[in-house]
Amino acid sequence: MPYSSDLKHSYVPLTPVTSSQLDALTSHSKPAVANWISQSEFKATEGEYCLISNNEGELVEVLIGVAESGDRRWSLAGLPAKLPSTHYQLHCNWAETEQTQALIGWGLGSYQFDHFVHEEHHQPLLHLPESMKTVVMAFYDSLCTVRDLINLPPNHMMPEHLSQELQTLASDYQAEFNEIVGDDLLSQNFPTIHAVGRASDHAPRLLSLIWGDPDDHKLTLVGKGVCFDSGGLNIKGSGSMRQMKKDMGGAAHVLGLAKLIMAFKLPVFLEVLIPAVDNAISGDAFRPGDVITTRSGITVEIDNTDAEGRLVLCDALSLACESAPDLIIDFATLTGAARVALGTEVPALFSNNTALARDIHDQSIQSEELIWPLPLHHAYFSNLKSNVADMVNSASGYGGAITAALYLNEFIDDDIAWAHIDLMAFNIRDRPGRPLGGEAMGLFAMYDYLQNRYQA
Repeated sequence: MPYSSDLKHSYVPLTPVTSSQLDALTSHSKPAVANWISQSEFKATEGEYCLISNNEGELVEVLIGVAESGDRRWSLAGLPAKLPSTHYQLHCNWAETEQTQALIGWGLGSYQFDHFVHEEHHQPLLHLPESMKTVVMAFYDSLCTVRDLINLPPNHMMPEHLSQELQTLASDYQAEFNEIVGDDLLSQNFPTIHAVGRASDHAPRLLSLIWGDPDDHKLTLVGKGVCFDSGGLNIKGSGSMRQMKKDMGGAAHVLGLAKLIMAFKLPVFLEVLIPAVDNAISGDAFRPGDVITTRSGITVEIDNTDAEGRLVLCDALSLACESAPDLIIDFATLTGAARVALGTEVPALFSNNTALARDIHDQSIQSEELIWPLPLHHAYFSNLKSNVADMVNSASGYGGAITAALYLNEFIDDDIAWAHIDLMAFNIRDRPGRPLGGEAMGLFAMYDYLQNRYQA
């Protein structure tokens, strides 16, 4: 835990300083301190810090370089890995909302995935004021949960493990949990989820959670839960397969967002749907050229078994539409094409509702966590035509993120608002508060959007 609420400790103040404030600060400091700041070449640029000690060599203050304005979320995030292991307290006149964001960033900067490391870590602790504790801990816990789920190695995060995670979440918030496992998927008409997962010793399943008042607006979250993606018979190359433990990143995001919704008691009737599979290879693996009749009745010819995410999602989306929710949002590590378009750090957004796409995008700008809309360009649907079925599951050529979204759109009723978020869920570079590995992308923005939509 990177925070402390114990007031018995003496705390070292963390003092944010902008470059424009530095001269005034040094002019009011003791000569020895001013000289030390100068000798340290501290310029108060963003990310810099300066340790101040007393005559006995004891640490008495840390100066932190910060931007003049803007997002404070990452202002402290680089410090936990650098500061001595003691107790600190943020000392500034920022608004409480800014301090809250900075405290969340501190926690995310303290994150380490050390489940399988035996070395003991000692980390600095930051004082967590009681007035900010609920919000800080909710976001810290939610985002760390997402990271942990994605970072867990595949032999520790198969469909049955993902099931246990959702069961625990349901128990924590008095929600209703259900799952449909193995061949029961066929008898209850979820053929594509079954087809993708049937080759594995880890039985495929559809996980669900229900929470809230049925009289409130119904919100359905759907997350792609491909716990490992070998590519199936159209087997991936070794380089592409190496990090495919992250292919359940959509499910992790849905679980993390649901945790926030329930922790803050958002007035919605929440449904979570996670199709959880291991896309493995055996004598019973589904094949290129197979034709599958989906839950909706649409027939799909398998062009590529490595386009499995849209297959497991389509049955879950069909189920989601059957109860006519106010809004459906799905999260999926769906296409490399979205990464080509926007890079690895900006999720792509598709929607059948122009106003919904605009509002989510606008909120992402305000939340300083970009989610960028791409067009649901229906002219490209011709690339999904099949000679032997209603459609194929994968189109060759350009616009792969769009054609994947168009495939999913076929399973959404026209009168139901739907947003599809295609994301990386993994950091490939190390930044303050955002280490290499599994990452929650867009959760601040999406929670803010939902809060504004349902609490306005």
